Order: sequence, then C-alpha cells, then structure tokens
Amino acid sequence: MAPVHIRHLNKKFDEVHAVNDVNLEIRDQEFVVLVGPSGCGKTTTLRMVAGLESITSGEILIGDKIVNDLAPMDRDIAMVFQNYALYPHMSVYDNMAFGLKMRKFDRAEIAKRVQEAAGILGIEGLLKRKPRQLSGGQRQRVALGRAIVRHPQVFLFDEPLSNLDAKLRVQMRVEIKKLHDRLGTTAIYVTHDQVEAMTLGDRVVVMRDGFVQQVGEPLELYNTPANRFVAGFIGSPAMNFAAVKVSEANGALWAANEGMRLKVPAEIAARLKGYAGKECVLGVRPEDLRIASAADPADLNVDAEVEVIEQLGAEILLDVKVGPSTMVAAVEPTVRAKVRDRLRLAVNPERLHFFDAATEAAI
Repeated sequence: MAPVHIRHLNKKFDEVHAVNDVNLEIRDQEFVVLVGPSGCGKTTTLRMVAGLESITSGEILIGDKIVNDLAPMDRDIAMVFQNYALYPHMSVYDNMAFGLKMRKFDRAEIAKRVQEAAGILGIEGLLKRKPRQLSGGQRQRVALGRAIVRHPQVFLFDEPLSNLDAKLRVQMRVEIKKLHDRLGTTAIYVTHDQVEAMTLGDRVVVMRDGFVQQVGEPLELYNTPANRFVAGFIGSPAMNFAAVKVSEANGALWAANEGMRLKVPAEIAARLKGYAGKECVLGVRPEDLRIASAADPADLNVDAEVEVIEQLGAEILLDVKVGPSTMVAAVEPTVRAKVRDRLRLAVNPERLHFFDAATEAAI
C-alpha cells in the first residue's frame, strides 16, 4: 500500500499530445477513478503508471520511489484488464498462481494466497475449472484474484467491467467496492462510464483531450462542476444547456431567450452581476425540472412541448422543446403526459448553473 504521485506527466505520439501536463496526488488506500470519453488520455495515463507505456516527460512515484524507468514487474503493482487475459489451458488455480510461481514463491505460500483470494471472491469451488467453463462474472473474479494474490502496493483497473452485461456490471461494481474496503489497497480505476466513476471513486478525475478538467469527490463534481464539459459528463441523464442573455430589471437579474425568462436567485445573481447585457449558457439538470403547480412563482416556470416520453418505472423522462432548446425533465411516475402536450415546468432555482459562453468555465 502506497500513495501515487503523478507530476507534470506528458505523453506524445508523434504530433498527438495524448496526455498533457497531468498532476495527481493519490493518497494511500484511496480509490481514484479516471473518467472521460474515448481518446481523453485516461488509459494512456494508467498504462504509464503500470510501466506499459513510456513517458515523454514528467515523473511517477509509487511511495517515495520514482518508477519512470522501472519494468512493470518491479513496480509492485497489479493490473486487471478489460479482457480478463486468462490462460485458457490453465485451471483457475494455476491462473491465479502463475505470477507467484514466476516470482519463485514456495508452494505453501502460493496455496495459502490463492485460497485466501478465492475465499474473498467466493470462487473456492471453481479452482479446478478452466476459463471456458466460467461465466463472464466468474472470469472477472479470477482476474481480480490473480491481482489480489500479489499483495501489491497499487491496484490498476483498466475498464474491467466493460465486457459484462448491465446487471452483472452493477453486481461487480459492488464487489469491487467491497474488495477495496476490505483490502485497503491504493487503487486507480479507468472507465468511460460516469455511473461507475460516481459509485466507486473516493475521488474522480475527469479528463478531456489529454487534460484534467476537474478532480474532486463525486458529489463535488455533480454539485459544483468546474466547466460545461464536466457538468454535461457527470450526471445521468446529462445536464440541459440553453444559450441565454442576462439582463437587469426591477432590481433583479434575468436569464432569457426566446422560450424562457427566469429570475436569477439572489445568491447566484451576485456571481452573475458582471454578465448583465451579455450572453452565457444556462445549465439545469433533468431532476431539477418538475411539473409546475399553482403555488410555483411564474418567474421560475418555463413553457414546454412534449416530444418524446421515456417510461423508466421509477421516473419518467420527458424530452421537451423549450423555445429553441431541447431539454429533458425527470418527473414523477404518476405524471400522465402525451406527445405534443404543452406543459408548465418549474425550475429549482437553487440548482441553476451558469457557464461563460466563450471559455465554458462555470460562473
């Protein structure tokens, strides 16, 4: 178990700057998730930590040791891959024991570690089987077991659940979280799935085009995104955005476009004061839109026309047109609406977000 320090890390493939000046301090026993769309640099960063990819510039420390020039086997890390990477001709026991045999551990110690890991993962009854006799979830457990027996300082996970079906992914997410809580090993986990990132990570690192956009606890990213990209990437369904112009009238600030005119709450208006007369981007999450009642103030309502209805059981997602903007509202399952119905939606004023139109930074 050890902290991981990533300092001014860069990776270039010819003219492509895949990882650009990444700085991260990962604490001992912390579970950190790197998340972002394809091509953002998250897997390349992980592979540099593992020693599977050379570093163009910068430093990686595991504990207090610089590991830039160390071979992967000398870094005291264990990696779990997307495709399991099990030897098909070996039994589960031999797959889990292989790395220890290569390091010349004695048989008794190997047997002890494999049995311990199998007990943790609930696969004691599978040790004599071959990988082809296992389900996807069982194979992933074997891959985890092969990493656990190493007793590494750092676990590295490269999208380990992406080949599993939806139900099994949820189950394995829980298993990995339990496993980390039990073992207390430092972990770095890469995924493109923001739900995985939010549910697994002590902290989440959002990446885009090789740059770190924001680092924080899951709810910090959700509640106070640093920019429009983070706001749109974190949260499901994604945040709604609309171009608006800010104006000042009757002692208050207003955000308006062709389809809406919203009064900006006083606590947000203080930050938005310098944008009076200018355009910016309004952000509102689907769960912060609901069917308006007579008690809701008119200056926090918008008129909407229903375009698509998604029945999800616990909630209904309404794809609606609000002036020039298309938005999604997550409403109660008791709401009865039809396509082309016109509705009044109330906005939660405390949950409005505003972004600079040019820089996309949160205001």
